[in-house]
Amino acid sequence: MKRRVQLAFGSAIVILLVVGAVSYRGLFLSSESDRWVRHSHEVLENLDHLVADMERIESSDRGFALTGEVVYLESYRASAVSAGQDAAAVRDLTKDNPEQQLQLPALEEVMTQKMRLGDVVIGLRRTKGVGAAAEAIGSGRGQRIMADYLGLVSKIQNEELRLLSLRNVESNRRRAQTKAILLFGTVLGVLIAAGAGWIVSRDIVARGLAEEAFREGEERFRNLANNISQLAWMADEKGSIFWYNQRWFDYSGTTLEEMAGWGWQKIHHPDHVQRVVDKISQCFQNGEIWEDTFPLRDRDGNYRWFLSQAVPIRDSEGKVMRWFGTNTDISVRMEAERHLAQMESRYRGLLEAAPDAIVVVNPAGKIVLFNVQAEKQFGYIRDELVGQEVTNIIPEGFAERLIADGNRSASEALTQQIGAGIELSGRRKDGTEFPIEIMLSPLESTDGVLVTAAIRDITERRRSEEHLVKTVWELKRSNDELQQFAYVSSHDLQEPLRMVSSYTQLLAKRYKGRLDSDADEFIAFAVDGCNRMQGLIQDLLAYSRAGTSERELRKVPSESALRKALTNLRIMIKQSGAVVTHDALPTVRADETQLTQVFQNLVGNAIKYRRAEDPRVHVSAARNGGNEWTFSVGDNGLGIDPQYFERIFVLFQRLHGRDEFEGTGIGLAICKKIVERQGGRIWVESQPEKGSTFYFALPEIEGE
Repeated sequence: MKRRVQLAFGSAIVILLVVGAVSYRGLFLSSESDRWVRHSHEVLENLDHLVADMERIESSDRGFALTGEVVYLESYRASAVSAGQDAAAVRDLTKDNPEQQLQLPALEEVMTQKMRLGDVVIGLRRTKGVGAAAEAIGSGRGQRIMADYLGLVSKIQNEELRLLSLRNVESNRRRAQTKAILLFGTVLGVLIAAGAGWIVSRDIVARGLAEEAFREGEERFRNLANNISQLAWMADEKGSIFWYNQRWFDYSGTTLEEMAGWGWQKIHHPDHVQRVVDKISQCFQNGEIWEDTFPLRDRDGNYRWFLSQAVPIRDSEGKVMRWFGTNTDISVRMEAERHLAQMESRYRGLLEAAPDAIVVVNPAGKIVLFNVQAEKQFGYIRDELVGQEVTNIIPEGFAERLIADGNRSASEALTQQIGAGIELSGRRKDGTEFPIEIMLSPLESTDGVLVTAAIRDITERRRSEEHLVKTVWELKRSNDELQQFAYVSSHDLQEPLRMVSSYTQLLAKRYKGRLDSDADEFIAFAVDGCNRMQGLIQDLLAYSRAGTSERELRKVPSESALRKALTNLRIMIKQSGAVVTHDALPTVRADETQLTQVFQNLVGNAIKYRRAEDPRVHVSAARNGGNEWTFSVGDNGLGIDPQYFERIFVLFQRLHGRDEFEGTGIGLAICKKIVERQGGRIWVESQPEKGSTFYFALPEIEGE
């Protein structure tokens, strides 16, 4: 024991002497490293000066070339002198580096070329003026020389920066090494000297007891570890494994001889083994608790993921004596987490792509998710609202729907809101409120039922609704006025016209042939004008009523409407010798009176605009696409030039003079208005002298 104490003190003294010598040498080497670092900074500074000199040379000769001012010549010469001095300084400072010395002749040659070019530019400016000097500058030679120059400087700088980096590392390393040696040696020497006797004497008694107790505890520990569900193992203080529980061998199909030491690497996945080795080695070296996840191969060659953990077992003095580790199978959990992450990613992607603002709220009424449209709509950024109360953006009505009352659960209360658009008021960050519509849907999560709210700003919709209400009111008022106009037209306007017509007809009857021929002609004009005016008023009245009828559309046999129209046209048909035929016609949803008027106008036009031969008119109908009936009225009449197809459906548009054909030019406009009011459309196909076919389509009755 005495010899051990003497040996301990002697060791402390030797350590202190060695530490002193090593520290002195370290300080000397550190000082030398610092000198080389300063040397590198000086080289880089002179290289920066060289670049600045050449840039001043270039700007000076260009300044003189453009302005001719002597001050630029002075700057040019001063920069040239400075460049020579800096180049000499760089050459002197880089004597220790042959690679940099090899670059200097080329650098000096490029400098010479640059200054020669500057002299040429200055000479041209003096002798030939600004144009010649500008041409020399614009040739691009100066830029190429400057690019070569900067490239050479960059090579020297990069080499010096490389040296500087190495020298900095070396300087820091030596300084840290010296400090560590001083500290370590001093502490170690003092600790050895102060505690040698106590450690040695205590070690003799305590070590035997500790080892015995450790062996007993270790045996009990092994028995327990063999019965746990995880794969378990134990390693010595350096991390070399010497024991595995039975579950390890059952899973891996290996033996202790194969797995002893660091043999466990054999069942690790090759893509992970090096990372695991590096991490576990570091933890074993530092005595830190180790935790990692990685795949392990089972006895059938399949890999499963494990969570591995290892804790140090220390003696009473804190020294690591053993390591105990477990490997827990987490494959199912990882698959679930991966699936959950994919679902969450897709869900977040859908949220961000949604055209409406999306806010996800937990059962407590706090916001947990917030998409970009919600940021735009409410004026917040996500960090300002996530975790905050939803009442910050929806003050009233929404949060109350998330809270169960005394008789219903929260989920039952929410179920009644699902799929229904709820109109509330939202509040922006600036405090302004605006109308919103919310659609709610539940989202199951580990934290309970979350509520996803799709929020739409309905400000424009509200304005449109208000405008629509106003428009409907205006339209109703206009219709009322139109009805009044129709009443006035049918009574007040036609009454004086009938009186004028009656008296002019009376004049024609009583005085025809009794006055001169001019009087007879004038009276005939008056009678004709009254008749045409009366017809025009009646047609206008029919046109106005075509769009204002409030009668409900009903099932109408279109063949019956056609027969009524033909009855109204019987005199015209008889006088013209027309032949009107038709196919079987369907039942449609329409106003029978107005449908009769459409047939009457179309068939009447077919007879009116005839050629020399007797009119032939045919009416038919065909189902179009399964959702409407298309009627056609074809004739062998004059036909219509395609350029007038749209014009003929406009009010008062005529293709023939009144002396050729009677009429006011309103009939087709009335047909168009009636058909469109009943949800249809009308058009024509025709060629001059080849007849015409007018088509109109009406919706099919639902359910047929």
